[in-house]
Amino acid sequence: MKRAILIILDSVGIGAAPDAADYGDAGANTLVHTAEAAGGLNLPCLQKMGLGNIPALIAPGLVIKGVPPAANPLASYGAMREVSRGKDTTTGHWEMAGLELQEGFRLFPKEYPSFPPELIAAFETETGRKVIGNKAASGTVIIEELGPRQMETGAWIVYTSADSVLQIAAHENVIPLEELYRGCETARRLANQYRIGRIIARPYIGKPGHFQRTTARRDYSFPMPEPSILEHLTEAGIDVAAVGKIEDIYDRRGITRSFHTGNNADSQAKINELIKRKSPGLIIANLIDFDMLYGHRRDAAGYAKALEQTDVFLAGMITDLQEDDLLLITADHGNDPTFRGTDHTREYVPLLVYRPRQYGGSIGIRQGFYDVAQSLAAWFGTAPLIRGNNFLLP
Repeated sequence: MKRAILIILDSVGIGAAPDAADYGDAGANTLVHTAEAAGGLNLPCLQKMGLGNIPALIAPGLVIKGVPPAANPLASYGAMREVSRGKDTTTGHWEMAGLELQEGFRLFPKEYPSFPPELIAAFETETGRKVIGNKAASGTVIIEELGPRQMETGAWIVYTSADSVLQIAAHENVIPLEELYRGCETARRLANQYRIGRIIARPYIGKPGHFQRTTARRDYSFPMPEPSILEHLTEAGIDVAAVGKIEDIYDRRGITRSFHTGNNADSQAKINELIKRKSPGLIIANLIDFDMLYGHRRDAAGYAKALEQTDVFLAGMITDLQEDDLLLITADHGNDPTFRGTDHTREYVPLLVYRPRQYGGSIGIRQGFYDVAQSLAAWFGTAPLIRGNNFLLP
C-alpha cells in the first residue's frame, strides 16, 4: 500500500490573494517579506525542490531573497488560492481536506464585551467560575495583565483575536489542566450556535511579571459539516497518523493514530519516527511555531530562523523516504510578520509535491486548497471527491 506525507507549515503564505483587500491584507507576503527582513533566507533543500520558482507564478519578477528558482526542481511546484471565506487555521485545513466554507465563522468586537452576555453567563453557570477579560488581546499581553487577578480570584481569562476564536487562559496552579480542558469542552458546546471557529485552551505557569504559556494548548473546532478526505481514507482501511494539532482541527474525525505535539521540534521528531517505521497510509502534520511564536508576534527574525531550521529537518527527512512515497508541503494561510497588526493574512500558499527520484515541474495556480484532498484520493485509489482537481503529474 502507498504512503503519503502531508506537512503543513502553519501560516507560511507566499503572496496576497486576489481578494486580500477584502480582508485588509493587500500587499501581504509572508515568505517574501520575511526573507527581505532577514537579509535573505538560507533554505537549500526547499530551494532545490522549487520553492523559489513559485513567486513568479503569482507575479512576474517576485522573488524570495536567498531562494532563487531552481533550474531543475526536484519537486513539482505551485501555489494554491483559498476559495472558502476566511483566513484562519480551521478554514484552511478543512478546505485542504476537501471542504468549502461559503459562510465564514463569526468574528467578534475587539472591545469589551467581545462575546454575547448570554454566552458568558451560561459558561460561568456551567463551570462555576467567573470570567474576566472578554475582549480582543494578544495572549501573552492579557495573561500579564489579568494573570495576577486570576491567581487571586480563580476566574477564567477569556479573550478573542481577529480570528473566530474564544480563548481561555488558566494558570495551571489555579485551574488544573483537566479542568481547563473540561471548561473548553463546555465552551465548545455553548459556542456552536454562535458559529465560533475554535475554542482554544491556553494554560500558563509562573509568577506575575514572569508568566509563560506552556505547550499543553488544545484546540476545539466547530463541528465539521461533512466528511473530509481523512474520513474517506480511514473508511477505506487506510491508516491516518496525525501529528501536532491536527486531531483538534479535524475534531478527531478520520484519524486512526494521533500524536499531539506543541512545537515544531517535537512534531518534526515524531514525523521522522513515523517515516522510519515505513508503515503505509497518510502522515499529516502541522508545524505550529511559524504562526504561534513568530507570525502573531510580528517577529520576522524568529520566523526566518524557524524556516531555516525546518529546511534542515526536511533535508534529513527526505533521505528516509521510500521510492514510492509522496511528500506534500504547503500551508493553511499567511501571517506576514512584517505586516500591520497581529492577524493572519489572506494569501496564496506554496505547494511542493515531491516524489523521490523524479524531477518536477510547474503545476501552476490551484483554485482551491481542496486540490490536496483530490490528489490524495487519487494517490490512494479511493473514490474522487466532489471538489478539486488532481495535481499529481504522471
